[in-house]
Amino acid sequence: MDTIVAYIGLDWGDERHSVHLQTAEGAIEHVEVEQKPAVLHEWIAQLQQRFGAGKIALALEQRKGAVVHALLMYDFFVLYPINPKALARYREAFQTSGAKDDPLDSELLLDLVVRHRDRLRAWVPDTVESRKLQLFCEQRRKLVNHRVALTNRLTSLLKQYFPQALEWVGDVASVQACDFLTQWPTLAALQRTRPSTVRRFYQAHNCRTASVIEARLAAIVTARPLTNDPAIVEPLSLAVQTYATQLHVLIGAIHTFDDRIAQAFAAHADHDVFASFPGAGDVCAPRLAAAFGTDRSRWHSASELQSHSGIAPVTERSGKSLWVHHRLACPKFVKQTFHEFADQSIRFSQWARAYYDQQRGRGNDHHAALRSLAYKWIRILFRCWKDRKPYDEGQYLDALRRRGSPLVKNFA
Repeated sequence: MDTIVAYIGLDWGDERHSVHLQTAEGAIEHVEVEQKPAVLHEWIAQLQQRFGAGKIALALEQRKGAVVHALLMYDFFVLYPINPKALARYREAFQTSGAKDDPLDSELLLDLVVRHRDRLRAWVPDTVESRKLQLFCEQRRKLVNHRVALTNRLTSLLKQYFPQALEWVGDVASVQACDFLTQWPTLAALQRTRPSTVRRFYQAHNCRTASVIEARLAAIVTARPLTNDPAIVEPLSLAVQTYATQLHVLIGAIHTFDDRIAQAFAAHADHDVFASFPGAGDVCAPRLAAAFGTDRSRWHSASELQSHSGIAPVTERSGKSLWVHHRLACPKFVKQTFHEFADQSIRFSQWARAYYDQQRGRGNDHHAALRSLAYKWIRILFRCWKDRKPYDEGQYLDALRRRGSPLVKNFA
């Protein structure tokens, strides 16, 4: 293990960070550091000058954020991210009243890293390329969630005053829909437009099936408004135009992220491994690579990743009571990645479809069946990742047949 010359517990804040420091001799100090880049780097430089070439063990509650981004620039820190729930339980052991304060938390973080460092796992940052891919994937997913929220909002607004538009715009989450609603946010505005103009609009957006266009044009002419009340139509139509403009920008941003992710994943060391899995595709394959990382020492067994991701079931037992459920406190994006990959795999993998059908036949609902399938996929993903070997569906099916797996009789 590294020679530690000092220990730090840091409770971060938006404006100030509470810091407790203990030297190797046991002296404890408390300071507050402003969340300003110049102040933060000056404090770090003072630590480096004071303790020389030794390592400093630093415990904090987060793996990402402004403070972590600054600390990653210095290799003399050994970072120990502490789960907020773990810190809360540790606090409750000494503060049964539920009292909480930043200096108290930084002191408890210091106590944790001093007394229990051998039971904590130091965080070793992955390569720049891998961390970049991970953040690209996470931010893209947030944009997709925002797109879903905007399309739901647009749908809700249109149903209140212009429901016919939902039939004429095509996919609400498309550029065509955004342009349609920006140009014609009301039925009255659309009916004042010449049919030839509307026809050219559809053709310009690659909607060129003549029968579809003519049917829509005929429906537009004969359509009756749900309401003509200006107190409803004017505010809601302005809101629709606003959301449509936002959605248009968002769609373009997601395409940009897709391009950057494709470039980053193409250069990733494990591209061939994760691209080989059935159903991974352009979206899930980079996310799987980001979930595993490139450091083979990070995960010693598939069960570690199954538990970390929240895919592994959690058993709670007390007396005669027994409750098995899926884990709630876990990295949501990682869990979502395995869950969504399992969902895609049943469309492309013969054994995955058979296993999913088996789980549904046992009475499990859709998501429970997918979690169970993801649990099995993680074992396969882990072995391919460890061996740096692409997945071979035929080889796995042959192995199932040799073992006499009950899944074989369900193969389509």
